[in-house]
Parts: sequence; structure tokens; C-alpha cells
Amino acid sequence: MKKKVIIYNAPVILTYTIVALIILIVGLVTDNRTTYALFSVYRGSWTQPLTYFRLFSHILGHSSVQHYVNNFMYILLIGPAVEERYGSRNLLIMILMTALVIGLVNVFLFPGTALLGASGIVFMLIVLGSATNYSHGQIPLTMVMIALIYIGNEVYKGITQQDTVSQLAHIIGGIMGIIFVLTMPKYRKS
Repeated sequence: MKKKVIIYNAPVILTYTIVALIILIVGLVTDNRTTYALFSVYRGSWTQPLTYFRLFSHILGHSSVQHYVNNFMYILLIGPAVEERYGSRNLLIMILMTALVIGLVNVFLFPGTALLGASGIVFMLIVLGSATNYSHGQIPLTMVMIALIYIGNEVYKGITQQDTVSQLAHIIGGIMGIIFVLTMPKYRKS
């Protein structure tokens, strides 16, 4: 009988999950002071290096255990298949580009609001995951349905609800996912 071993099968997704968990624990210990200072994006002085760091790092910060669990349950369910399809390097690029776009939009459109969390990345992964059988020249109906249902729901909630959830981050994540489906090459293992 062959011995079973645990493998680090999706390095970007697993590392992202573990780093965000460590940051969550440190945030809970510091009463979220570190989370706000380092892992939330908000308008700051462009002469301060932390302003640029936070444009990316906000996807690592979470305000509570439930906030973290809600995001990373989806990331761990969908992310490994997406990482296998596109490759670790491409997925890391997609995550960082999505974080940057969400961060810049928040800084310029909502200067008095701090934003944190991985939900924009979740929506990007949902769209990417819905198009796993995408071939050039064909648009999968599953991706269209996901875009209509998830992004449409976020637009509706953004118009009708006042809460602390950034529907715009979700919408941007979904749009970035669509852009990546249409532009990023599939990863081919050698």
C-alpha cells in the first residue's frame, strides 16, 4: 500500500491563506491596530511608502475571524483549481493586479474610507473558476451566468443597502476575473 502524504498543492493559495491567518491573529492581539495601519487601504500621503504597500496589502487584512473564514472558505474551494489552470505565477500576478485596482479605486473614490479583506479576490476567483473549460473564441455560459448573478447582485446591493461591505470591491474583482479569462493564457505543465 502506498503511503499517503500531504502536499502543498496550491502554493499561492495556501501561502495567501496562511499569511492572512497570521495577520488576522496579530490583528486580534493588537485590537486591530496593526490591521488598520498595515493591512487596510485608505488615502494617505503619496510621499509615505506605506501608502503604496497598503494598495496591495489590504487583501491580507480582515476585521474578524468570521470575515476571514467567509473569504478563505471560497478561496480554498476555488483557488487550487484556478492555480492549476493558470499556474502559480500567473495567479499571483492576477491577485496583485486585482488588489492594486481595488486599492486605487478605494483611495480615489472613497478617500475617507478604509477597506480591507479578500472578497474582491474571491469574486475574481469565482469568475475564473466558472470559466475553467474556456477555449479561445468561446465564452462559457457558466461565466456569463456567474457574472450576471454575482455581479448583478452586488450592483443591486450597492444601490439598495447601506452596510460595511464594499460591493464595489466585489464588482471590480468580478470584472478583473472576466478580463483575465479573456486575456491570460492557460498554464501548460511541461
